[in-house]
Amino acid sequence: MKFLLKKCPRCGRYTLREACPVCKINTKVAHPPRFSPQDKYVKYRIILRELSTNIKDID
Repeated sequence: MKFLLKKCPRCGRYTLREACPVCKINTKVAHPPRFSPQDKYVKYRIILRELSTNIKDID
């Protein structure tokens, strides 16, 4: 199933386009990933998310 709704990471607008009509930057999928209790890679995704938020805080 392909998700059509996308969200601009800069301005937070929702759209169906690949690029935001206001900011002209690439949009991201607005839906969260599926959850599975047997997910063996959740630890690595949490570490990646923490590292990426720390890098954004520095800039």
